[in-house]
Parts: sequence; C-alpha cells; structure tokens
Amino acid sequence: MSPPGRFARRDFLRNTLRASCAAGMASVGGYSVAARPESRSLSLYALHTLERIDSQYWVGGSYQPTELARINRVLRDHRTHDICAIDVRLLDLLHAIQQAFNCDVPFHVISGYRCAATNAMLRRSTARVASKSYHMLGRAVDFRIPGVASSDLRDVAVHLGVGGVGFYQKSDFVHLDTGPVRRW
Repeated sequence: MSPPGRFARRDFLRNTLRASCAAGMASVGGYSVAARPESRSLSLYALHTLERIDSQYWVGGSYQPTELARINRVLRDHRTHDICAIDVRLLDLLHAIQQAFNCDVPFHVISGYRCAATNAMLRRSTARVASKSYHMLGRAVDFRIPGVASSDLRDVAVHLGVGGVGFYQKSDFVHLDTGPVRRW
C-alpha cells in the first residue's frame, strides 16, 4: 500500500491506465487510443464562446465528416472566428484521456485552433506562446476537466507517449498536441 498523497495518485493513474489497456488499445495514425470499435465521442465546452458540443465523431470504423465540422467550429479561433480542420489524432488522444478517467464531464477548452494573427498577438503578450505553435495547424488544444486535477491529466497524457504535453499549473490547464513527443 502506497503512502497517501503523490504515490497514491500515481498508483491510481497506473491502475487506471492498466484498466484502459486491458479494455483494449488500438493504433490510429501511429497513436494509441482506447479501442471502442463501435464509436468514439467527445464532450467539449469552449470557455470563451460558451459553446458546448457532444459529438460521436467516429462510428463504425470511420470519422463522421458532419461531426468533425461541428467540432472544428467549436474549436475555432474565438477571436477571429477562423475555422481550421482539427487533427483527428488530437481528437483520438482526447478520447483516450476521457476513457482513462471514465468521465462524461466535458473538456473545458481554453484554446483550440489559433490563426497566425492571434498567435502573433499572444506572443507579444507572453513568451510562453510558441512562434510555430501547433494551435495554428489545428493540432493542439489547451484544456482542463472540472473535478480532475490538471496534474493527473498531464500524467495520463504523458503516459500515452505521443505528442507534446505541457502543464501550466498556475493557470490550471494542460496543453496537448500531435507534434513530436516532448513535455514541459
């Protein structure tokens, strides 16, 4: 038995991820995601636009174009309203995280797609915004899940072993992208 605190949380995460693996894992585009052959769904809440979507974006072995378009709209640049196709591998990673926590609470999205002008504006106000951000390609999302510690979200995302994972403790969110494996 682990002592209370961090070690107990690690055990919880390890057991949660083992259970997800036991339920079956599949590889999609080189990314491991929880296998649910019948469907994959996401619940998203965009904090800046107050829009919510519950989407079954993958059904019967294929992505659903109408649902992907709905997701692209919710994850648009909220400053300019520009829309970009969100990388389906990113959606699959979010789905895997959702499955790991067995939660039906929507992801609270701080930032999805960002156009180049928005990214440049944000870079002028903080050094923590990358000049070649994956947000500009529809390959990144900043999020949290109410009731789930962002550090736990980070740990699960890191355990998936794909893409970039950033943890912003002070702002209480996790960055996830489909770029090279790295963490900060």
